Amino acid sequence: MESIFYSVRMRASSQGRHCSGAERIVPREAVAETSSALLMRAFSNVSAEIDQASCQVERIVAHELCFAGLPDVITYPVDNVTAGRSLAHRLLCRAGVAEEVATTALQLLARGAGPAGQVMRGAVLMDASSGRRLEEDPARGVRVSRMDAAPEFQDTLQANLRHAGLEHFRVREALLLAGKVLGAPGLIAELCWSDDPGYMAGYVAVPGTGYQRISRMKETGDRRGGRIPAGCRWRSRAESQGRWP
Repeated sequence: MESIFYSVRMRASSQGRHCSGAERIVPREAVAETSSALLMRAFSNVSAEIDQASCQVERIVAHELCFAGLPDVITYPVDNVTAGRSLAHRLLCRAGVAEEVATTALQLLARGAGPAGQVMRGAVLMDASSGRRLEEDPARGVRVSRMDAAPEFQDTLQANLRHAGLEHFRVREALLLAGKVLGAPGLIAELCWSDDPGYMAGYVAVPGTGYQRISRMKETGDRRGGRIPAGCRWRSRAESQGRWP
């Protein structure tokens, strides 16, 4: 009999503002425990008073799953935000993002990529040569979902991250997310730092190079953050007549 798994996705908001999100792919017997753990995580967010939270559970048949290796991890310790963002700019340009587009991407995340400087629920999708934004809704952006480490690899992944001093759950989740994004056709690089006011690290992910973690990309207490995948030969949904990207 074919194995059955479930995608469990949690989203939480405060006064209409996205505050927390997480997801796992687990066997049936772990659905209840996983859902409870993700909701507890949402309500442990001390930086916001959550007024809405939900978990969506969706069945996935094993043959529908796709497997890929995770990117290599490179860590760059920096002394301050200025040094971190300057390094991110160089890494983006080295990957093939136009210099002015790299500057635009950094400025966009720094001021808040959503309307009125709000945090987006998803990611900005940007043309790497022109800087043009391609997502249909600047509040929602585009989403990457239904991802996790294979069950037999969970312990090894955690042990490797612990050995590298990267045990924070956000590193694990960002690494998995970056691994899926790096498989997108036409992707050149992804810039990211968290909107968690207590987590200051970020990364530039590049196909063939890996997950390049930068220790400081924003000041403590800053609630702004997000992701910007930049690529070439991408079009808006309208231009692609339903094929995205």
